[in-house]
Amino acid sequence: MKVRILTIVTMGLLLQACSEPPAPVAEKNAVAEIVKPAKVFTRTQDVAQLARGGKIFQQNCAQCHGVNAEAAPNWHKPGPDGKNPPPPLNGTAHAWHHPMPALKYTIREGTLAIGGNMPAWKDKLSEQDIEDVIAWFQAKWPDELWQVWAKNNARVTSK
Repeated sequence: MKVRILTIVTMGLLLQACSEPPAPVAEKNAVAEIVKPAKVFTRTQDVAQLARGGKIFQQNCAQCHGVNAEAAPNWHKPGPDGKNPPPPLNGTAHAWHHPMPALKYTIREGTLAIGGNMPAWKDKLSEQDIEDVIAWFQAKWPDELWQVWAKNNARVTSK
């Protein structure tokens, strides 16, 4: 049951991230619409955060996701256990499709409950550690890709 709920929530977040924003409503003499401002995401330039994230990644994630977050050559093909190996996180796979809450959740909770191989890191990594790791691998994404992620992420997280 937990797996089903987790899958439904994750899919909902992904669909929201990929959907177009609703068209603005234009009514003559309408009362001003109160809109929650979208969260603005800026690409980190914090060298200390990126260094921390890189160190944490190398110590905990590189064994599976690759030293440069590039993953294994055949990451998209199921392994002997029938599961797909860990994907690249460097912008060449699908990590950029996931909003920040989904990225954090996946690292914190792992993917064992939904049939993956990634362990939960909540007992080893702090919230700041997780944010540092995400900042580090996002720094590897091309600017255009990061901008698409930031725009989609702002829509999802501001609702």
